[in-house]
Amino acid sequence: MADETEAGKGRATPSRREAEAARKKQMKVPMTRKDQAKRERAAREELRLKQREALKTGDEKFLPVRERGPVRRFCRDYVDRRWNFAEFLLIFLLIILVVSLAGTGAQWGAAATYLLYPFVIIGTIVDEVILVRGLRKQLKARFDPDDIRGAVPYSVLRSTQLRRFRLPKPQVKRGEPMAGRY
Repeated sequence: MADETEAGKGRATPSRREAEAARKKQMKVPMTRKDQAKRERAAREELRLKQREALKTGDEKFLPVRERGPVRRFCRDYVDRRWNFAEFLLIFLLIILVVSLAGTGAQWGAAATYLLYPFVIIGTIVDEVILVRGLRKQLKARFDPDDIRGAVPYSVLRSTQLRRFRLPKPQVKRGEPMAGRY
């Protein structure tokens, strides 16, 4: 005899006739390759929209795989909480281009270009070295060495993007201390 405390499946087993009818009903609605492709395309589009929204809100559940996890969240917050020289690199280079074009044939244009360009490149390199050293130190202190693989290049790439165009959107303000959510 079955004990009354056993958990069942919650419904009666269908009779053979009911099971066959259910299978036939499924077979009556044939799925052509075209219909299947449409359905798969719609599913991919829905997933893409969810991921796009998650990139804006920071919702960990629907983020793309390369953006997930506490290590990546820590790296994003580490980069986003500080001012990065590299994020203004493109702007600096555009200014240098304008100065060099405006000063074509003039001595001041060439001098300004030769002075500004090394300053921008050296400033970027120094800032990135400071970022990488501090980040590695923090990652080693907080996470398992197997989990931090690829985190430094991810952070360097993020630091070169203008803050307003970064995805996932920054979740911390500049200068805000590191929170204990990692």
